[in-house]
Amino acid sequence: MLNSVSMEKLRRVGLILLGLILGGGLLFIVIDLFKPKVAGLFVETNPSAKVLVDGVQMGMTPYRTTTKPGEVIILLIPESFNVSLATYETKVTLIPGVETVIRREFRELDDVSAGEIVSFDKINKDETSLAVVTDPDSAQLTIDGIDRAYTPHKTSSILPGEHTLDISADGYLDRVVRVKTHRGYKLTAFVKLGKTSMNPQESSPTTIPTPEPTSSYERKVEILQTDTGFLRVRENPSTLGKEIRQVRPGESYSLLDIDGKTGWFKIELEDGTVGWISNQYAREIESVSPTPTPAP
Repeated sequence: MLNSVSMEKLRRVGLILLGLILGGGLLFIVIDLFKPKVAGLFVETNPSAKVLVDGVQMGMTPYRTTTKPGEVIILLIPESFNVSLATYETKVTLIPGVETVIRREFRELDDVSAGEIVSFDKINKDETSLAVVTDPDSAQLTIDGIDRAYTPHKTSSILPGEHTLDISADGYLDRVVRVKTHRGYKLTAFVKLGKTSMNPQESSPTTIPTPEPTSSYERKVEILQTDTGFLRVRENPSTLGKEIRQVRPGESYSLLDIDGKTGWFKIELEDGTVGWISNQYAREIESVSPTPTPAP
């Protein structure tokens, strides 16, 4: 009799424990299902800019955050010292579980500014997709230096991983965009190309004054103030170029050339190193030295 009672008690205790375990597991599943997923946002600009999300200032670029999904209005106000640069405003939809990337290169007018917005949409878990949309339309697109097409362009014949997009159009500066596709997602890149000039006058050749015979003119550039306290010298006239040196505000260097597309300055450093710097943080100056006159 005692054994029967003991067995009944043990059975009841076992059922209670099993119920708690199952109930607890179900509770964890429900919590996980209803746990809200956040969306990511990354903003990178040249030069640095204030970031406002739905009218609220959030910080300076480069700016990265996680927030609730949904449609937001992004306003970027560039920091400029000598020239007035065009602000940029766009509306984007932040998707749960993925990061939306906004890049912008500011110029005086929106027409000559450039940039891209890279976002992701969830698709079949076994598929990888890429879509490229441009401003202007019908731009020539090259993917990884091989596949050629015209925008807008969409393909599912692309492998997950890093890819290079080269976009060009007549009357606009070429742009190179590096992206990374993922299995189970469609990557959409909206690329804004900058026009080669702001007005008709800029399309005409620039006349360089001929120096007087009695003087020697050396074209130089002076480094202006920057947020970082230095200016990067790059191998190529683009923010994508490899950084090779740094120069400081107030310093001046010989000007070798001006890139016809970006306006960047090609300079020579004191040790003979040659590289490119952004014209947003430098200005052209002339250094005049008298030509020696032979003694009679």
